[in-house]
Amino acid sequence: MILCIDGVLDSAELTELHQLLQQGQFLDGKLTAGTYAKVVKENEQWQSEAAAKQQAQTLVLTALQRHPLFQSVAQPRSICPILFSRYQSGMSYGVHMDNALMGEGATLMRTDISLTLFLSDPATYTGGELAIDTSLGEQTFKLAAGSMVMYPSTFLHHVTPVTEGVRLAAVTWVQSLIRNPSEREMLFELDTVRQALFEKYGKTVEFDLLCKLHGNLLRKWVEF
Repeated sequence: MILCIDGVLDSAELTELHQLLQQGQFLDGKLTAGTYAKVVKENEQWQSEAAAKQQAQTLVLTALQRHPLFQSVAQPRSICPILFSRYQSGMSYGVHMDNALMGEGATLMRTDISLTLFLSDPATYTGGELAIDTSLGEQTFKLAAGSMVMYPSTFLHHVTPVTEGVRLAAVTWVQSLIRNPSEREMLFELDTVRQALFEKYGKTVEFDLLCKLHGNLLRKWVEF
């Protein structure tokens, strides 16, 4: 399932994040790419002092942790440290697959869901769409600053060339408690229906049955 979520960061948080990104410097993005992705990766990755880096990563992570829609869809077990990328004019990221495993040792995790959080006003740059290869053909995304697209890490994808302006984005990956994407989608749909029923009718017999079904499916499918 591909899902766009608006307003993950508000204007104050975007301003704070942009100020943080002015500290440090952007280095060659190939430094954080996998063996084969390096061949097609032409962007820059932000590096800074530990304090500023932690502050920027925490800002985004906190926004994800508090967002009920993200939590319901992703059922996150682990979230990779946030990376911040910059695409200047002429830069792109060719077709690639995200690494199935990230981290090492105690931090090693499986990537189930990929996230791109747009940080630049789309009117300030040309090109730079995230293009995802799906069973229905290629789908492209260029969202408002502070909005995010999440999609299965099993999809091939690329970032089209930026021809004018600068594209800033935060990216990360999630290992879900629910490995199977169709099971995650079913749990999300059940959760959506039960919330809607509760808002409309309150706590009813039908609501309780949906809670029972949702909870028991979690018990059946969750992987620790």
